[in-house]
Amino acid sequence: MATMQIEQRLDIHAVDAAAYKPMLALEEYVHSGSLGEALVSLIKIRASQINGCAYCLAMHGAEARKAGVAQHRLDVLGAWHEAPGLYSTRECAALAFTEEVTKIGEGGVSDATWTRVSAAFSPQEIVQLLMAICAINAWNRMAISVHLRLPAAP
Repeated sequence: MATMQIEQRLDIHAVDAAAYKPMLALEEYVHSGSLGEALVSLIKIRASQINGCAYCLAMHGAEARKAGVAQHRLDVLGAWHEAPGLYSTRECAALAFTEEVTKIGEGGVSDATWTRVSAAFSPQEIVQLLMAICAINAWNRMAISVHLRLPAAP
């Protein structure tokens, strides 16, 4: 089976490296919080699955494994609703929140999800979650728009 190569349309960094500075500052904020690398990687992967961002899926899958997330949990993440025993209460709340924020135009964040997130996270952590979700959605949109080349396979 022949594979189709998609040409990268634009190299944002090469055109204007300063364009990444605010995004990198946001990433620094997200990673300096109390959520932990494993949870942040699950959030990034789930949003990237929804948005169809191959570049981000490859990158954050590797990060998740490095953070100690078991491959089995990554394999079924797209259907986490069907495997709630694999994910903690906090992870399930964060994943539900990730899905609704990522698909914000389909009805916003429901009261049920807000209640679930509020029960599992402090207000400060909810801010961190929201910023993590917003960051990955912005990265997804940039990567997909320019057909960012996949990172090298490990």
